[in-house]
Amino acid sequence: MKIAVLKEQTAGERRVAATPETIKKFAALGAELAVETGAGETASCADAAYAEAGATLGSRAEVLAGADIVLGVQGPSPDSLTGMGKGAWLVAGLNPFGERERIDQYAALGIEALAMEFMPRITRAQSMDILSSQSNLSGYKAVLDAAAEYGRAFPMMMTAAGTVSAARVFVMGVGVAGLQAIATARRLGAQVSATDVRAATKEQIQSLGAKPIFVEEVKGIEGEGTGGYATEMSEEYKKAQAELVSSHIAKQDIVITTALIPGRPAPRLISDAQLATMKPGSVIVDLAVEQGGNVEGAVAGEVVEKHGVKIVGHRNVPSRLAADTSALFARNLYNFLSAFWDAEAKRPVFPDDDEIVQGVRVTKDGKVVNERLLG
Repeated sequence: MKIAVLKEQTAGERRVAATPETIKKFAALGAELAVETGAGETASCADAAYAEAGATLGSRAEVLAGADIVLGVQGPSPDSLTGMGKGAWLVAGLNPFGERERIDQYAALGIEALAMEFMPRITRAQSMDILSSQSNLSGYKAVLDAAAEYGRAFPMMMTAAGTVSAARVFVMGVGVAGLQAIATARRLGAQVSATDVRAATKEQIQSLGAKPIFVEEVKGIEGEGTGGYATEMSEEYKKAQAELVSSHIAKQDIVITTALIPGRPAPRLISDAQLATMKPGSVIVDLAVEQGGNVEGAVAGEVVEKHGVKIVGHRNVPSRLAADTSALFARNLYNFLSAFWDAEAKRPVFPDDDEIVQGVRVTKDGKVVNERLLG
């Protein structure tokens, strides 16, 4: 069983799908490891460390030759997979909704593609969930990015010359990224509030010492949508939420938006009119900018200024902390493959009726097979 680790080719992608730590673990299972030269250099993983862990290094063609499993962070271009045999597994974040044509090309190549972002949100799959591991650090980094752009201090400071007021931070969307953003802003001494359409998040917000801001007169989502995500809300709720946000946002110094709906454009949370009510010098970090953005006027890959407010729209935020996010991503992949590893065969065995396998498998036997892509 040969496992190949590719160097990422997407512009700005600094992460790597395996670290020397996980290479060692795969080798202990009996796998042969091949790493493309330079694959980990932008994530602080030197070629020498991979070699010491038991991997051979080589060109892309060399590592793909005879590979049974290919690991990546983002889905590689199909034309870069020359030499990958039919029936081989591609395990990566494949962005199946945004890159549907590429999924079709994987099917045409006879590759069995496994999309890690389709991992079911069930208890036994928690350690395999790339969205959670990457979002956690994205929430943390969003607050640091906001602090870097904000021209003032975060905590309240009492000095002989007077008192500096604490920054007011408002987090919109309380998933994994939002919860980490709340925790990080609190650690930095900010006065934090947060909102979400899911009523169940109110206690989570309070447990982190933040103030929940919720629409009270119109019913939201009592539980959660599919896979723990929010779903689209009624027009009545959207209107009530917009009014609540408008009154609250005008008092904030920093806003972090994190709301995403899988397979759909990001919901619009802040309009240009609401932006105009904010104080000059305020900062908004839009973590959903690559899916259309939560903030009107946000531009992917840029920091723009409107009405005196900076809107931060960095692409691929996890890649901005490449060493740590790579370590977590690599462990997610190892946890997934090792959970199905057959010790005698020295390879993973994926049962067709397994909930995790059904969730992540997007192509097999020359066809797209995932129900989420066939509906």
